[in-house]
Amino acid sequence: MPWLGKEKRKLSAATGSAALRADAAESALCAYLSLIALVGLGVNAIWHVAWADPVAALAVTPLIVWEGREAVRGKSCGCC
Repeated sequence: MPWLGKEKRKLSAATGSAALRADAAESALCAYLSLIALVGLGVNAIWHVAWADPVAALAVTPLIVWEGREAVRGKSCGCC
């Protein structure tokens, strides 16, 4: 997903597509979400810390809120 997001950003800059720019931001967010979920599940599986996965989910919340606010305000990602 990080590679896909990077390529989408390049293509959106070349074409001037706001929809593709938004999709690139979504791809990057998807990568962050996957990484944080994997870390939470890994900590839970290795060290048997039952609360690691919920804490990982809470750690993602500010990132999701920030991305949502940027999308509602209509601000671009700054890459184009």
